[in-house]
This record gives sequence, structure tokens and C-alpha cells, in this order.
Amino acid sequence: MLATLVSVPPAVGEAVERGLRASGASPSCHVLSVTGADVIAAPVEEGLLVAWDAGGPLDALLEDVRRLHALRVVARTHLVVLTSRDDAQTEALAEAGADECVASVGSGWGARVVALRRRLALETQAHDVRALRRANTFLRSALDAVPEPLFVKDRQHRWVAVNHAFCGVMGHPAEALLGRSDHAFVAAHEADSFWRNDERVFLTGVPDESEETLTDRTGLARVLVTKKAVFDGAGENFLVCIIRDVTDQKRLESQLLLAERMASVGTLAAGVAHEINNPLAYVSSNLAYVRDLLALPELSAEQLPELREVVAEALDGAGRVCAIVRDLRTFARGDEERHGPVDVVRAVEGALRLVRNELTHRARMVCTLERVPPVHGNEVRLGQVVLNLLVNALQSLPERPAEENRVRVSLRTGRAGQVELEVSDNGHGMAPEVQRRIFDPFFTTRPVGEGTGLGLSICLTLVQAMGGRIEVSSAQGWGSTFRVVLPALAVGTVAAPESPVLGSVVPLAMRKRLLLIDDEPSVGNSVSRLVRDVYEVHAVQDAREALRRLSTGERFDAILCDLMMPGMSGMDFVVELERLAPELVLRTGLMTGGAFTAQAREFVGRHSRGLLEKPFERERLCTFVEHLFP
Repeated sequence: MLATLVSVPPAVGEAVERGLRASGASPSCHVLSVTGADVIAAPVEEGLLVAWDAGGPLDALLEDVRRLHALRVVARTHLVVLTSRDDAQTEALAEAGADECVASVGSGWGARVVALRRRLALETQAHDVRALRRANTFLRSALDAVPEPLFVKDRQHRWVAVNHAFCGVMGHPAEALLGRSDHAFVAAHEADSFWRNDERVFLTGVPDESEETLTDRTGLARVLVTKKAVFDGAGENFLVCIIRDVTDQKRLESQLLLAERMASVGTLAAGVAHEINNPLAYVSSNLAYVRDLLALPELSAEQLPELREVVAEALDGAGRVCAIVRDLRTFARGDEERHGPVDVVRAVEGALRLVRNELTHRARMVCTLERVPPVHGNEVRLGQVVLNLLVNALQSLPERPAEENRVRVSLRTGRAGQVELEVSDNGHGMAPEVQRRIFDPFFTTRPVGEGTGLGLSICLTLVQAMGGRIEVSSAQGWGSTFRVVLPALAVGTVAAPESPVLGSVVPLAMRKRLLLIDDEPSVGNSVSRLVRDVYEVHAVQDAREALRRLSTGERFDAILCDLMMPGMSGMDFVVELERLAPELVLRTGLMTGGAFTAQAREFVGRHSRGLLEKPFERERLCTFVEHLFP
């Protein structure tokens, strides 16, 4: 501590020093004597200021006190005026800035030092509080300036800091969020998922980036990319997370994937039509033959075997049409986000069926498909990869006789439990500079209008998303080979799907009543004929007629309704049924021929017991209906 003596005579200064020494403050208190306030150049930040009153005019003394007061940090200094003036004049000195006016030089210095030290301690504490508040304000402002949602959690998974963007995501102010956890604001299954992901980062200490799903206040599922890391704060671990909403990006990616799939299907449209028309030709002719045969008064024993053969051929042809339509529907639908075990052979065979006619007329097809373990991914996306590689192979073939062109597809189990798929051709091949760019978006060697340049880029993205890779080897004039390598899932026992146990004929009194709603009368008639031995089927063509029958008290054990119908759709019917007879909603199933909107797909997931896709055979229909019964 510094004691500055201003204009204090030497004898008086010595008395002040003796007083300070006697108080015990001398080891930490240094004395500096100056001739006047005008020689103090810098502000006095801490210590004692002692001014001497030489007995001159009061105004001159007041001016000196005001100058000293202006030079000091008031909260950290103590200004003492050594004077013997009367009370009125000392009050004037106090108003000018003096903390104390004393006449006795040698006493009271210890108390003054103690009081000043106490003031310094309080000022230090207040300064720390102000600094802490400034730091807190600075941190809050910095967090709010970050445009991405951001939060900090303590070890108990409670929010201890959030920014304005995160409050917007959650739909609650910071005051409502701080000190609480996800479980207080989001669905239990989502909160549990967040807790598990956060806990993994807490335990491992390894930063993590992953996709998570949050259902917002409007019920929309938002796709969030979260980046999380753990840091040590005052001996306690905290987790910081930055969030990026990629919902719109995911939607655009899905639309791009769908557009590329449709472009691939468009390329093969003529071949697909050929694959459908061939079986339709003999299905139609065989049915016409059956019609003519059944018009006869009676059938001979010799005609029955041929009749059975004709019906079997018609069923086989219808099955082929069903298969190609199913492959097209699977390939075109937008359920790319569903992930799980994928049967690679089925995905490859589905793509081959779509491209078979085009391949048959352009090249010799060599297929070697071994049974391989399933992979984790999405069947639609894997089918798109295979189809894109097949189309790419077809486009690389030169114009020459089909027997001189070759496309080879092989599927096998590789080393380290990997699944390897190869698509190779003996086409033009690629130069090294082309090979380096084939996976670049929008790069194509095809003429304008014949290629988007996205096929191979999308293939790479989809394969990498399944944890795999694509290898390419090519030589000009010799052809190209694309090898897709995917990690296989551990082989496990897969239970066979259950089939309903149906007797040959169920007595009429025991048959359950099924209400079938479809605007196509032929559908109702065919279903009635197909299962009339096990169910009592009541078919109507209008959903409004079905509601009228239900409103009159007619009872049914289950309801099967077409999703897309003119007038009142299946969605409208279920919504009205929730009002009229809510107990029947859980016994209502929807069926579709494949043409429905994204809104309809979402509706199916929220309001019904499932979706039966047409065409269906007896066993699949009965399995679906059995699940509807209480």
C-alpha cells in the first residue's frame, strides 16, 4: 500500500510515518512525499492520500482537495486532510472530496489502514462480480450469435447453457430449458435416444457426429446432424453440441434420387413394356380359350387336363406381370429412409428383371449369383445402384451384333465377411483421365440429353452410406468392371413368416364378417370368390355406402378399404370412421394398387393397421385380414 503525502512539511511527514509504523502497517505501506497535487501525473489507484493545510485561504485549499479527488480512484483510496479548521470549513472540504479531516497527526493511522484494506477487499469482490457478469453477458451474446442451435449439458444431462437458435428449435425460452433435460420436452423414445447418444460421448470422451430425429411442435420429424464433444469445466465434465437441420437437404436428396431412378426406368421403358406385354399376350389368349371352352354344354375328360394346363399358364403369366410391376413399384417408391437387413440377391434380381429385355437385344448376359449374407441398408437404394451400373454397362457397349457384346454380373462372399458385386462389360472402356472423374456429379461422356451425369455419383453416395466402397478397373477398347464391396451382417436365424391356418371350409355360422370397400366391382367379386369359404365378404363400391351401413348398426369383424377412390377416399373413410365408430379403426386395413401420394403414405403409418398391396394371392390376403380381427 502507498501513502502519498502532498505538501506535508517534513516534521509532520515524519510524525505520519511514525504513526503508520506504530500501527503495524509499515511493512506493507510505503510513504511518498510530493510538493503538490500538480506533480501527481498518474491517477492514484490505491492507497492513502494525505494533504496538508498550510492555513491559507479556504478556496485555495478546496481547489487542491478537488484536484486530488479527481486524480484518485475513490473506491480504492482514502483522502485525509490534516487541518484544524472549524466544522463548517471541514464540511466544505468533505463536499470537495475529502474522506476525513483531522487535526491530530500521530494517531488513528492503524484504523484508517484497516478500513482502507476492508474497502479494497470489498471493491475487489465487487470487481470480480462485475467481471463475472460481463463474462456471462459476453458468453451469452457469443452463443446467441452462433446461427446454428447450440447447447451445453452437465453430467446429469441437464442443459446449463443454450443459445437463441436452440430455443427456437425447442419452442421454449432459455429460462424454461435451463436445469432440465430432454425428457421434459420431447417424446420419450426420442429423449431416450438422445440420452444414449450423449452418454456414449460422456463415457468415451470421443467427439461424435451423427444424425438424430426430433419431432417438432407441429408434429414434423426434423433430421438433425449433431456434433458433440466433452470438455472439463472446473473439475466437472460438460457436453457441448452444435446442431444442423438437414431436413430440407434430405428431402432434396430423396427427390434427386427419385428423379435419377425415374430417368433409369425411362431409359428402359420399351424393354419393361416388352416384359409385360409378352406374358399378357398368352394370358389374354388363354383366358379367351377358357371362356370359349366353358361355353360348351359339357367338357370331355380329355379336355380337362388341357384346361388345367391353360389355367396354369395364365397364372404363371399373371405372376410374371406381378413381378415386373412389383419391381417397378419397389424401385420407384420413396421409402429410402427405411434401413435394415437387405437380401442382396433379391435386389440384384429385381434390377435384372427391369433391364433384361434391353440386355437380351444388346449383349450376352452372364450371371453368377451366389447366396450371400444380407447387408445393412435399403433395398430400394441398393437396387438403384445395381440398375445404374447395368445401364452404365449398356451405354458403354458399341453398336455391333449382340453376340459380340457381353455384360457379366457376379455376386459372391468376399474376404473378411464382405459381399462383393461385380458388373463388367466388354465395351469402349475409359481413359485414365475419364476414370478419375466418373464419380463427379454431372460429369458424363454421353451426348447432351442422353445422360444426367448423376448415375455413378449417386451410386458412390449410396454405397458409402451402407459402409461400402466401389472399385473400378477399365481399359480403352477392353471394357470396364465396377466392383461394389459391402460389409455383411452377422448370419443369424431368420424365422419363417407365419401363415394363417385355414381350414378347407369354415361353417357359415362361424365365418367372420368382412366389409370390403373398392370402387372396382371386379375386385370385390374376385375377393369374395377367393375367400368365401373362410369369410363372409360384403363388398361395396362406395365408402359412403359403407358408412351408411355401419351407422345403421350393421356389424363387421374387420374392414378392408381401398386407399385411393373417387369421391370419398380410403383416408376420408378412416377419418370419418374415427368419429362414427372409433373401435373399428384398429380393425380397418387399407389396400392399394400402388398409386398414392406422400400424404397418403404418411396417413397409412398413422391411422391404420397396415397396407395390403395389389395384386395379392389368397394366402397373403388371409394373413393380412387375420391380423385385423380382434
